[in-house]
Amino acid sequence: MKKTYRYKVNDKQIEREYNYIPVRYILAALITLIEIAAIIGIVVALCYFVPYFYLAAFATQVFCVVRIIASDDNPDYKVPWLLFVMILPIAGFILYFLFYSRKLQKKFVKRLNELKNNAYQKEDEKLFVQLKEENIVAYNQAKALCAVSEAHLFSDTKQTYFASGEEMFASMLTDLRAAKKFIFMEYFIIEEGKFWDSILEILKEKAAAGLDVRVVYDDVGCMSTLPGDYDRQLRKFGIDATPFSRLKGQADGEFNNRSHRKITVIDGFIAYTGGVNIADEYINHVVRFGHWKDVGLRLEGNAAWEMTKLFLIDYGLNSKPKKRKKKKTAQEESKTEYYPVCSTRATGYVIPFGDGPRPIYERRVSKIAIQNMLDQATRYVYMFTPYLILDNETCGAIEGAALRGVDVRIVVPHIPDKKLVFGMTRSFYSRLMDAGVKIYEYTPGFIHAKVYLADDELAIVGTVNLDYRSLVHHFENGVWMYGCECIRDIKQDVQETLAKSELVEKKNLKISMWQRMVRSVVKIFAPML
Repeated sequence: MKKTYRYKVNDKQIEREYNYIPVRYILAALITLIEIAAIIGIVVALCYFVPYFYLAAFATQVFCVVRIIASDDNPDYKVPWLLFVMILPIAGFILYFLFYSRKLQKKFVKRLNELKNNAYQKEDEKLFVQLKEENIVAYNQAKALCAVSEAHLFSDTKQTYFASGEEMFASMLTDLRAAKKFIFMEYFIIEEGKFWDSILEILKEKAAAGLDVRVVYDDVGCMSTLPGDYDRQLRKFGIDATPFSRLKGQADGEFNNRSHRKITVIDGFIAYTGGVNIADEYINHVVRFGHWKDVGLRLEGNAAWEMTKLFLIDYGLNSKPKKRKKKKTAQEESKTEYYPVCSTRATGYVIPFGDGPRPIYERRVSKIAIQNMLDQATRYVYMFTPYLILDNETCGAIEGAALRGVDVRIVVPHIPDKKLVFGMTRSFYSRLMDAGVKIYEYTPGFIHAKVYLADDELAIVGTVNLDYRSLVHHFENGVWMYGCECIRDIKQDVQETLAKSELVEKKNLKISMWQRMVRSVVKIFAPML
């Protein structure tokens, strides 16, 4: 299926045709719908034709209700599922068993544990002691983050903050051209155009020169930007590519739990992350929703190890294991090739971390990190997020910081990419503003950056939005920083962005009764969207 896409490059109107929804995605969705309908149909038929089977169905419904209420999930997530199960007697509990929680097969768990065991090992207790002596607040946040994410604390890692996708793009090209051993890239969206084509040419050259070049892209994120067999096309160039969680038409979490990560690792000591996907709007080569404001972060040093680990785990879980020519154990290979010791001098402490759905991550990693920052801030917390769809706990943490006198400011887009989601974002304005939170809309266009800054000392930059997608469902990554030189650059960027943004006032929040009703209904089911 083809679609024509028109966009502007500078003052020129360009037209391009590309695969919009390849047949493979349509088939996967149809197979899933047929599977669900068949299961529901069979149960309904059994209730109708088999004596007293309806009692078993009713008992199952009661069991699901009790199980949801007794679970330790966020109440915001429980409510819509309780409505589903109680309003739709049979379909409700079947959907519950299929989608409520992700179940891992034994072979998946085994493979995950192997990949974790093959990653780097690091003793960072001495570094924690050092951090504790410097700042107990930063120590507490770092200790909690490492505990819930299985990450490590690093120092002596240079950080470079990019206030735009264009700046990061130029730096990435330079580092990619200088790669000598391997290049790993994982992105939610990759789209053919100036950004990706420039990178692809380098990847082809490096793969031809014998470097280990691997690419992971999200299968759903790229359904409208890449052909369904794009991994095969890349393999023809010597690039080892795999889609993340390839859609196969299974009624489980494959549609929901996507990789929203943005990771580039070069030779094991240089890593990039941030909000920037590999598509032309992220570098403003294509204009879609006004000026596209995004940010990036470059790490140089041993902290890149954690980004390498996250990539290798995602790659290993989504690709078929291959036999290597070298006669080394997987652990020997990973330590010698992918986690080189790098001697770098820099100030501050960093924790690159991953996040994702249960049961792969037992706790909400990013949510804990952001809430701890809010709870322990004393002067200010500034945040960039493209979406603001909050659960009650996160909303309470933001309100609590503002109510105790902390200057809390949130910058969101003025030109939305999704109108319904933007309506949900605006539905939280009034409650937050009543607590003293200042909300700004980025008037030049769309802000896609994910930045959290507190008290000139602490910051988080990565892929995590303030919405259910990021905080509950998606695989994400970020970098927590304390005392880093780049925090000055982050603050300067925040101040410049605030100057370009409009402070929202209460008088501008009036909406119609119909809009209020739609938002109320959508808000109930937002945790499932």
